[in-house]
Amino acid sequence: MIIGLDVGTTGCKAVFFNNNGEIIWRSYQEYPVEFPYPGWAEQDPERVWDAVCQVLIEGMTQIHGDSKDVIAIGLSVQGEAVIPVDSEGKPLRYAILGMDTRTYKENEWLRHNLGAWFLYEKTGMPIHTINSLPKIMWIKNNEPEIWKKTWKFMLYEDFIAYRMTGNPVISRCLASRTQLYDIHIREWCSEILNMINLSKDKLSEMVFSGHGIGEMKKQLAERLGFGVPPLVVSGGHDQACGALGAGLIYPYMAMISTGTAEVMEVVLDSPAINMKLFEANISCYEHVLPGKYLIMTLNHSGGLVLRWFKEVFAKEEINLSKETGLDVYDLILSQAPSRPTRILFMPHLGGSGTPWLDTRSSGVIMGLEFTTQKGDIVRSILEGLTYELLINFDILSDCGIHIKEIRAIGGGSRSPLWLQIKADVLGVPIYVPQVVDAPCVGAALIAGIGLGLWDWREIPQIIERWIRIKATFYPNKENNVFYQKIYQIYKSIYPTCKEILHKLKEV
Repeated sequence: MIIGLDVGTTGCKAVFFNNNGEIIWRSYQEYPVEFPYPGWAEQDPERVWDAVCQVLIEGMTQIHGDSKDVIAIGLSVQGEAVIPVDSEGKPLRYAILGMDTRTYKENEWLRHNLGAWFLYEKTGMPIHTINSLPKIMWIKNNEPEIWKKTWKFMLYEDFIAYRMTGNPVISRCLASRTQLYDIHIREWCSEILNMINLSKDKLSEMVFSGHGIGEMKKQLAERLGFGVPPLVVSGGHDQACGALGAGLIYPYMAMISTGTAEVMEVVLDSPAINMKLFEANISCYEHVLPGKYLIMTLNHSGGLVLRWFKEVFAKEEINLSKETGLDVYDLILSQAPSRPTRILFMPHLGGSGTPWLDTRSSGVIMGLEFTTQKGDIVRSILEGLTYELLINFDILSDCGIHIKEIRAIGGGSRSPLWLQIKADVLGVPIYVPQVVDAPCVGAALIAGIGLGLWDWREIPQIIERWIRIKATFYPNKENNVFYQKIYQIYKSIYPTCKEILHKLKEV
């Protein structure tokens, strides 16, 4: 048996697979994100570690048969979060998460001293608060005692690997999300490290995805219920693991992952570093699949917008969910009309994603009338999130990146309404894998590599066996024509409102 362990922003999941890709058990635990000040987003790594242990314990107590059958764990983790730790692996402060936007000054320093194009050309990462580099700089500038005490600046992959095995190891896939990694020579970038006086010793050893990091510590394995310590295997960024787990192994295949954030990933044969993508703030980094790369568009708001709507406007649905056991989001989405709306909802509640990456933007809603119902607003949220995807879709097309196929994963892929809206707005079919927990699938596939059950050359055949398409959503031509007209209006909202939104932030 193989475990795909996915450590996300708001929860972690362990899926137990047999060697044929059949799910034996699935465990999930949530944990909070703290927002101590405006723009800050932090997390207690110890609570995350406790949740990781709990999902493994739960799985090991539920699976049937000999626990010795579990032989490997593959790691899929959220990106960019920075955790300074001491030599015992103890966090010196809360993790600064990718969605944290406090690093405006650090990014301005980088822009002035290294240059936006230099950083992008070297690392594939545009200047933005999401990156690990400015977060490390912020600690140096604002928490000098923690800077001095730090043994390693870790991300969640090497943090968990170190806790499990005693080896501080990070995959090149995840390292390439930090803005500290030279994507051309595939090593930590010495020019960047020298500019911020950061020694390579303060970063973890890099390995390729599928590398056996080491056996789990015996005492920990016993506590978690393993008969024999399993091999811990390097995986990578959760979106890259999800891409593999959705079957994205050929160029121009795309994946839309809808969870806390909404991400689109497209597979390429080589790094895409050009001025159009640079101006659109679209990142490029290493796939977990050897020799392949991913370009990534990002909308931080994603499913968080629906969560916000639920918590603020759906008290009735929350109570009904508690009474009936029905899913609260199903109750909310069931109120949406079957036809497209003329309401424009710009979902920049946490700032904009690509192509603007404007942390000072905020949400806008237009077109409300006395006839507007709650369901209309619900549908407009889904439409607005998809218009944001289409803006990026068009940019990629202008760069010669013509997407051949889209696969949908994540929590949002469980909603037929949302999937049909995506198909209608984007104008292409949306394919949904049978197992939408694709990061866990990808992590498990990579664990099999680490074990030697198969090698990378066999992955296309293994994917055919493991991954099945359970549903396809084709565009409704009438809706697509309507959406194209509305989209021409929608894409003018941000340029028109940008100055107003910035002034509101300054008040």
